[in-house]
Amino acid sequence: MAQFVDWDLAAATAGALGKSGPRVSYAEATEVVGDLRRLTDEAAEHVAEYTGLRAQVAHPPVRVVDRRDWAATNIAGLREVITPLVSRLSGDKQPGALTEAIGSRLTGVQAGTVLAYLSGRVLGQYEVFSADPGQLLLVAPNIVEVERKLQADPRDFRLWVCLHEVTHRTQFTAVPWMRAYFLGEVQAFVDASQGGEHLLERLRRGVATLSDAIKDPESRASVLDIVQTPGQRAVLDRLTALMTLLEGHAEFVMDGVGPEVIPSVERIRAGFNRRREAGNPLEKAIRRLLGVEVKMRQYAEGRKFVHGVVERVGMAGFNRIFSSPLTLPRLEELGDPDAWVARVHGPAGPLPTAG
Repeated sequence: MAQFVDWDLAAATAGALGKSGPRVSYAEATEVVGDLRRLTDEAAEHVAEYTGLRAQVAHPPVRVVDRRDWAATNIAGLREVITPLVSRLSGDKQPGALTEAIGSRLTGVQAGTVLAYLSGRVLGQYEVFSADPGQLLLVAPNIVEVERKLQADPRDFRLWVCLHEVTHRTQFTAVPWMRAYFLGEVQAFVDASQGGEHLLERLRRGVATLSDAIKDPESRASVLDIVQTPGQRAVLDRLTALMTLLEGHAEFVMDGVGPEVIPSVERIRAGFNRRREAGNPLEKAIRRLLGVEVKMRQYAEGRKFVHGVVERVGMAGFNRIFSSPLTLPRLEELGDPDAWVARVHGPAGPLPTAG
């Protein structure tokens, strides 16, 4: 199939437009990399002890990357997702010479521009598209930049970030079916792209969606809404529930472990929350359109759900959530922990247990 996105141009654009990192000497950079690797191992023990979850599959060591490397890794992952999606939307038809010559470059620049923006904001990520079982990435320039802006203790802030990102790695390595389930849902999203409304009508609806997102600060719309068929909406509901759970669980764990091992955690959390809420109107609009604002809400909503379940049935009872895809929360249950407990544990539910 011909290339619909010039991925090489996307990588070049992300590298060219990505903002430069904070000034550090070679010795400082070496120290940061070593520190993050060591703190990742420390965080892994804290997370395992707090959650009762331990890796069931081998995983590669953490990769400490710069912004360009982060963008390149995600371009490789996007390539795995977007190529089959475009193929289905086009009916596997070959694009015309002009489309291939100009269109692929245009979309390459657009993809690179989005990744350039995100590469300056992401602190870490568990990337699951490019390899099995996935790999933990920590973006060193962003971590250093934020800790300096917050005037945070470097060791405390780095461990705090590691707790969150290691929890994500634990979710996928302690629950061996999680990655296959997630990728299966992404494939289901692609498979559903052929049904439903005509593509042109969906694009028109997408324009209205983007307009609403700019006007309404509480909008949950993002660019994902442009390509939704009815079948895709059902899949996206399941993916939204899953991602809200995973983000909320990571927030819950970092808040649970943090006070025990990070002396300045309250100051870090307060400063970081202010950072999340900050930004000029244009940046906030960009974050909404890219779905970043939705992700921010997922932190709070998911943390509240996890807290509610643990409060009712304890950590061991909560971990039943990872028994199978059938025990994951449904979208409507995220605001009603009692409903999940009743469905999975029975109407009475177990008595809370220690931990």
